Amino acid sequence: MKTIKVIAGSLIIALVGMGFSYYAGSSTWVAPKSANAIKNPLKGKASATAEGKKLFTQMCAICHGNKGKGDGMAGMSLNPRPTNFTKSTVQSQTDGALYWKITEGRAPMASYKAALKPNQRWQLVNYIRTFKKIKK
Repeated sequence: MKTIKVIAGSLIIALVGMGFSYYAGSSTWVAPKSANAIKNPLKGKASATAEGKKLFTQMCAICHGNKGKGDGMAGMSLNPRPTNFTKSTVQSQTDGALYWKITEGRAPMASYKAALKPNQRWQLVNYIRTFKKIKK
């Protein structure tokens, strides 16, 4: 009986470990298709983008870097590494998809559903859009 418990426990640990390593190593993060339909109520508003920059500097730059390239000091040890917002794979996503990702999070990125109000999350989306103008 003790041997069965040890084997079962080892199997559970192995399966959980394999699942975590697969998830942590996955670099593709796709928002659900329904997120694409979410419209940005602050699109094109310069004041919202300016507020987004302030939020980004306070909360995001530590991992994503000051220029949004995913090279912030705290992000260097994360797996997966923080997103590089200057890449076309990010900039080609809809505002709704970016908003959904900020809202829901995915380890190691936290969910900001409780920490930020909806307008603040949209402000961040607006600011993230400014990174498409930065040369790599």
